[in-house]
Amino acid sequence: MEQRDLELLEKYCAQDAELKTLWEEHLLYEQQLEKLEKKSFLPPNEGKVVKEIKKKKLSGKTKIQAILDRYKSMEA
Repeated sequence: MEQRDLELLEKYCAQDAELKTLWEEHLLYEQQLEKLEKKSFLPPNEGKVVKEIKKKKLSGKTKIQAILDRYKSMEA
């Protein structure tokens, strides 16, 4: 994420429950992916889990970006 987006997250997470929840989920997905991707071998079921987490992470990031874009337009 860009520095400006991170600044907006920091500024608005306290007052926007949806944004805060999405950001916390995003961080959780990142941690889960890091843990799984550190493994030298992933069984097929864990490979599916990785794909699912990546889909959820991307979906959440898209929602976060939409909210941040709204805040950017308000500040412009």
